[in-house]
Order: sequence, then structure tokens, then C-alpha cells
Amino acid sequence: MSAAPTAMPISPKRMPFMGHLAELRSRLTVVVVMLAVTSVAGYFFATPIYKFLVAPLQPVLGDKPAVTLKLLEAMSVRFKLGVWGGIVVSSPVIIYEALAFFLPALKPKERAWFLWTFAAAVVLFLGGVAFCYTFVLEPSAQWLSAQNGEIFSYLPTGADLVTLAMYFMMGFGLAFEVPVLVFYLVYFGVIPYDKLRANWRVVWVVLATVAAMITPDWSPVTMGLLALAMIGLFEGTMLLLRVLLARKIRAQRAAFALDED
Repeated sequence: MSAAPTAMPISPKRMPFMGHLAELRSRLTVVVVMLAVTSVAGYFFATPIYKFLVAPLQPVLGDKPAVTLKLLEAMSVRFKLGVWGGIVVSSPVIIYEALAFFLPALKPKERAWFLWTFAAAVVLFLGGVAFCYTFVLEPSAQWLSAQNGEIFSYLPTGADLVTLAMYFMMGFGLAFEVPVLVFYLVYFGVIPYDKLRANWRVVWVVLATVAAMITPDWSPVTMGLLALAMIGLFEGTMLLLRVLLARKIRAQRAAFALDED
């Protein structure tokens, strides 16, 4: 009698269309349930989350607390805080499920990069959030507040501060995924390494443009720091690619030379 097949940790390479839909539904269910549970928990811890989130914005607040302008506003802000905390806590699960959905389309050799990609994506996302929290939020908030000048008097609301911090930190978290994108563009031959290296000026301009689009303000501090961070991550990834994918890069050069001949 043949032994019973063991369960595979990942889906088989080939899968019918309906199978992909079923897997997508399954992974989305995991993400939604995880977000729902962590967001509800975050709602009840809204106060410490709020204090942590707006700590870099304290120079804008001064000695006065933020206010609410509508009776329902406090509840909606607490809900936002719960969702924000849920996204951060659930980010490893969200990233894992997103990456795992593409596993069936990969070859066994390509799947070997999965755990490394997952770990890098989580570290980069949380690193982007931490970078924004530590270096960007305070100077950006001060720059935005200074735009009032002598014309306006800023009345900080809880909703405004929470929304600002959330947009900034999520934007930086996503922008810090540049190394993962660059790695797989080269790995799958979408853009050869040498082409990226030769057109580095174009890449820098694109990254600076993306930084300007991601940041919700026009502060040169915010845009400059994000652009520098993304360019630094790009250059670091290019150095890493020369080590990890040296054989593939040589194969790309050989294929390009044959095409020219």
C-alpha cells in the first residue's frame, strides 16, 4: 500500500482558473479576519495608540490637547486608530498571504526565495514606518503648520493629526518596498541589470517623482528624505544583486550579446 501523500506547505505549481479564485478567496478571508480581530482590539487600545502616534506632532500641539468638532468624531477617530494598529500588527500576515498567492506560478528554484522575500518585505515595510515616525513626522508637521503664517490660526483636531500620521507612515512603509520590486524585475528579466545600471539617472528621477506623489504634503523635507531613502535602497539593492544574481546577470549579458550579433 502506498503511503498517503503529505500536505504541501504551498500550492502546486499548476492550478486551474477556479482553483486560483478559490485560493484568492481563502487568502483574502485570512487577511480580512486578521484585520477585523486586530482592529477591534486596537479600538479598545485607542488611547495609547493615539499618544504614541502623535508624539512626533507634539510641537504642533503645544500644551493644548487636540479637539473634536463633532459628537461622532471621537468614535470615528478611535476606529481609525484601531484600523491603523490592526494594519501594522497584521502586516506580516498581509504580506505573507499576498506573496503566497503567487507561489503556484513559480518554479521550484524560484520558490526558494519566498521566505527571504517575505522577511525582507516585512522588515522593509516596518522600517519605512519607523523611519517616517522617527525622522519625518515632526519636521513635516512643523513645516505644514508654518504655512498658516499670520493669516490663519491652526486648531488641531484629533482626526486631522491621526489622518496625517497614518498617511505619512503607510506611504513610507510602501515606498520602502523598492528593493523587493527591483530584485524581481531583474530576477525575472523584466528589466536587465545592466539596463537599470546604465539608466540610473532615469531611475533616480522616477523615484524622486514617486516620492513627491506619495507624500501628502509639499514639504521639501518630506519629499527629500523619502527620495533619498528610496534612492539609497535602490543602490543598495543593485549592489546586492551583483552578489546574489551574478550568474543570472552574466546570462542576461550573454543573451543581449547574441541578440546584437
